[in-house]
This record gives sequence, C-alpha cells and structure tokens, in this order.
Amino acid sequence: MAHMWGNVVPRVAELSPLERVRLRRVAMRYATHGWEVTPGACLARSRFVCGRAGCPTVGCHPALENWELAASADPSRVATWWRNRPHGVLLPTGRAFDVLEVPAHLGRHVLDAVQTHPAGTGVRGPVLVTPTGRWMFLVRPGDPLRPELEHCFHVVRHGPGSWIPAPPTRLPEGTVRWAVAPEQARWQLPDSYLVQNTLIGALRASGVTLAPDLLPGHLPLPRRGM
Repeated sequence: MAHMWGNVVPRVAELSPLERVRLRRVAMRYATHGWEVTPGACLARSRFVCGRAGCPTVGCHPALENWELAASADPSRVATWWRNRPHGVLLPTGRAFDVLEVPAHLGRHVLDAVQTHPAGTGVRGPVLVTPTGRWMFLVRPGDPLRPELEHCFHVVRHGPGSWIPAPPTRLPEGTVRWAVAPEQARWQLPDSYLVQNTLIGALRASGVTLAPDLLPGHLPLPRRGM
C-alpha cells in the first residue's frame, strides 16, 4: 500500500496498538464469513485522508479508487491492507447483503418489532448503528424497495455500487457499533421484504403518510385498442 500514499504523510488519528490489531482482526473475521471488505480512508482529526493525490473527499470514503474491484473476502489480502495503517472497515453492499438505512427513532421501533416477529429468524439479522444515529439493517441482497418506500426519505437502500462503514470503524462523532452483532444473528441474513414490511408498519404507526402503490412514473400503461 506504500505506493498509494507516496509522499503524503497525513496525521491520522492516534489509535492504540490494540485498536489497530482489532481493526485488522475484525476485518478478517468479516472476510472469513464471506463478506467482502475494502479499506476506508483513515481518520485524521475530523476528516478522512486516503492518500490519493488531489482527492477532495473529507468524509468517510474508500481508500482505493478501484474499491469495487479490489474488495475481497480473502483474509490474507485483508490482513495486508490493515497491516500498516488504521483504515476504516468498509463493507460493499449488493453482494453478500443489501442494507436498509433508517433514522434512530425508526430503527429502534423496527428492532423491537423484529425481535418478536412471528417469522422468527426470517426477519432477524445483523443491525449496526452509526454515531450520528443511522440504523442499518443487513438483509438478503437483490430486492428493490417496495413502492411505498421507494420515495420515502426515511429509508435508504444500499445495493450494488454502495458501501457502509462497519464496526469498529471510527468516525469523527464516535465509533460505529453493532446493535445486533452478526454472531448474535448466527451470520444469517433476513428476508428483505419481511424487514421492509416491518418498516412500513413502523412508519405508519409513527404517523408517516406513505405514497400509494401507484406513483407518477409508475402508472400502468394505457390499454391498447380502447
């Protein structure tokens, strides 16, 4: 990775040797379970630095320009990335899993609902929380948002081409953590639509008006020959 940094020597956040080892071990654990990992830029005070000349991004972002191609579930390759630098741990979405991201008040409501859901493990899976209060529900990949959620600004789906910061990545506001760790969910992923149905129920219960199933741009085509 030395070529990536060149002569750039940013003042990255001072992490203890134990924290550095933990970042590497956790990244390797994700890879061991088949979750592809890509290194994130390093936190330097309140901004992130990746070492790429002229990179304008100061928020959390991938350290590698070709992060989608480079992402790997090979533990030895992952270990190499974290050997010398305290990279954030980023998980590409749309591969092993998709992510449904919601605000904190909704996340707590949904988590309470799925814990007692009659579908059992079919709707319970890993959930992470960012220090800014975003809750991220990991679900099986491939299913788009239901029409009721497609234009709902409370819900963001991360699929192909996106990524999420994973614990124990440190952000300026604090550390990303698991509300439900993968081990607690036995590394199983819930059905996306079961979680989406729970989200819809939580939104309606909180008084949010959801768009009807048919929206502008989603209207049925006019019948032919009428």
